[in-house]
Amino acid sequence: MSVKQNRILIYGAGVIGSIYAMRFIEAGLDVTMFARSDRFKTLKEKGLQYHEKGTVKSIKVNVIDTLENDDVYDFIFVTVRYDRAESALLALQDNQSKNIVTMTNNSIGFSSWLDLVGDRLLPAFPGIGGQIKEGVLFARFLPKILVTTVFGEISGLVTERVENLAKIFKTAKLPWAIKKDMRSYLITHSVSDIALLGFLKMDNKIINPDTANNRKTAHEITHTLKAYLRAIQKAGVAINPSAFKIVLTCPDFILDLLFMLWLRTEMVKDMMLPDYASSANNEVVQLNNDLLKFLSQKGITP
Repeated sequence: MSVKQNRILIYGAGVIGSIYAMRFIEAGLDVTMFARSDRFKTLKEKGLQYHEKGTVKSIKVNVIDTLENDDVYDFIFVTVRYDRAESALLALQDNQSKNIVTMTNNSIGFSSWLDLVGDRLLPAFPGIGGQIKEGVLFARFLPKILVTTVFGEISGLVTERVENLAKIFKTAKLPWAIKKDMRSYLITHSVSDIALLGFLKMDNKIINPDTANNRKTAHEITHTLKAYLRAIQKAGVAINPSAFKIVLTCPDFILDLLFMLWLRTEMVKDMMLPDYASSANNEVVQLNNDLLKFLSQKGITP
């Protein structure tokens, strides 16, 4: 199967789905986006609008708001938050496409997702971010050394479909990596998100950006991250990537300083915008609740 033959559906037209759609379309791939409500209308009428070098550009995109079961794609990318992943997979349950790539967090493993879509499931995690402001995409691409799109079979095998997926990212000139243990990678990443994004909402109120970058908030991140990493280790989950093990031996005051500096970045200020903070908080709450249930079943408390 050559890359040009692949028919791709991006299921979810938020930041992640929009960035992948933009880069795939620019690479000449056959891309369709699934969107609803106002986002569907905007994409239909104005195309996929994005910000680049101070100007707003637009790229034409094929967009649908209804997916028939016999509308078959080589790859369906599910680009929704974790708290919406199960409902998205339920909607795709009867579609006949053979490969469903879940581009989202996961704090417990894949059994419930496998119950819905079976071995069509191919777990992944995006290596991109950004914001959509007034319908315009502001993409954020971090250095490859820091973050990259990862994917891999639950079995750890490098199959033909994994190799074909790699070709898509190579064609789109997006950094990628194949992981042999996606379960441990996603659980570890979920732990980092629970720790790093937990400050977005406190006492049911969106946190003030001017007070978020203090030592107290930074130390809470340090404490939560260390406690949860130790907990998943006790539960038999490998810390992946292994670089996170450094966190467990690093003195608290050094981590506090690093997180204080991170909390003062423009990226974090963008994350505190009400729309983003609210939706991200919903995901973190679900991740945390599910992870605590998973750990509780093993008799472990962070």
